[in-house]
Amino acid sequence: MLSAFLLVLIAVCFSVGGEFFLKAGMDRVGVITLSALSVLIPKMIRTWQLYAGLGLIGTGALFWLAAISRVDLSWAYPMLAMGYLLTLIFAPLLLREQVPLIRWVGALVIVVGIYLISRS
Repeated sequence: MLSAFLLVLIAVCFSVGGEFFLKAGMDRVGVITLSALSVLIPKMIRTWQLYAGLGLIGTGALFWLAAISRVDLSWAYPMLAMGYLLTLIFAPLLLREQVPLIRWVGALVIVVGIYLISRS
């Protein structure tokens, strides 16, 4: 079970890292709207952060596949919620986002849920 937990944690870390790169890339590209697609798609193609993000998410998917080949999906899938916690921790540090107290309270509830599921 420990190896499966580590595989899920690695998958989550790659996925969260990928999301941060996707966000950084989209901050460079701008807001996607239907009317601006013809301008934004070429800009997206030239934005390396989007490729890095997709690559990290793809790598995370490989670790995820390794994890779910070992344990029940009903155990593994809720563990992905660790990504919410990591995102809350790193968004203020890396993106300078303001995280209100209510989100931290929500994260605490998620952590309790992860703990309970991991004990089963």
